[in-house]
Amino acid sequence: MNQFGPGGGDGRRGARPERSGRVTVDTNGAALERPATNSLGTCMTIDAKIDIFGADNSVDRFVDNVRTAHEQGFGTYWTPQIFGMEALTAIAVAGREVPDIRFGTSVVPVQPRHAMMMAQQALTVSQATGGRFDLGIGLSHQVVVESMWGLPFDKPYTYMREYLDALMPLVAGEGSSASGEYVTSRGALEVRADAPPVLVAALGPKMLKLTGERCDGTITWMTGPKTIASHTAPVMNEAAAAAGRATPQIVAGIPVCVTEDVDAGLKLAAEAYAIYGTLPSYQAMMEREGVDGPAGIAIVGDADAVTERLAGLAEAGATSIAASEFGTPDDLAATRELLVSLNSQA
Repeated sequence: MNQFGPGGGDGRRGARPERSGRVTVDTNGAALERPATNSLGTCMTIDAKIDIFGADNSVDRFVDNVRTAHEQGFGTYWTPQIFGMEALTAIAVAGREVPDIRFGTSVVPVQPRHAMMMAQQALTVSQATGGRFDLGIGLSHQVVVESMWGLPFDKPYTYMREYLDALMPLVAGEGSSASGEYVTSRGALEVRADAPPVLVAALGPKMLKLTGERCDGTITWMTGPKTIASHTAPVMNEAAAAAGRATPQIVAGIPVCVTEDVDAGLKLAAEAYAIYGTLPSYQAMMEREGVDGPAGIAIVGDADAVTERLAGLAEAGATSIAASEFGTPDDLAATRELLVSLNSQA
């Protein structure tokens, strides 16, 4: 959910009826039309959209993966801007190849792109996809911004606030006149397209408040249900309400693995996502959640256990769950099978 990667819209496909986002499942993870009981004798429902979060270094593979997700009935495909293919370009290509499915960036770092350039690209992608695009942006991390790009990271909140001052009028099709300590933008764009919803990878309280006041929602990563319920949702939603804005989206990006070997899955999660345990912003989220590292955030288990934890994210306040699948080939197949079953009759 950031420069290191695994990191809205209505999610409708063509003529399919509008979906409520509620799924009822049985103990094997199969979606049912009527309420079902799990092994504890209680109903299990998920009040959130199920999306796919995928990254690739090949545009052709990306298009193929998006097409598969569309054919399986998923409403939104999220992809990060990391060190491989450029995400906005890839989405523009895939949007012309694959109809109906929505796209989102999760997320594009703001420092290397002036706000006017970001708006210009976002509006172009919106035009190319017929308005099926959400712009997710973020601040990346100090180790990337300073050590790799040679740019300052001394006042990230101020930078994002000034960036939004410039960006938000531009994506709305208006002129921008902003002059700050870091970001200056004067002028207008001539790209005619639907204004994409803007989501910010907000973790701390100041960023969540800013996001609630100014934007359409947030995209989380390495953030569990306890933190979403007690911190993310209340801080952002209260700020949005005070500003007279609609309740924002909360897109919960989360690693997911359906597996029969839970110990191996947890070990893989600890290894594959180890970098997030070293980054201060994510360390703070793990501390709030009360876990020791990324393996404590990743959702790993059989279909029943994974379904229960996905439902917990929705109950905590997530409006969409962007599942980043991982594991062995068999695990990946089982994970996608469960996600399709949860999504198919929502």
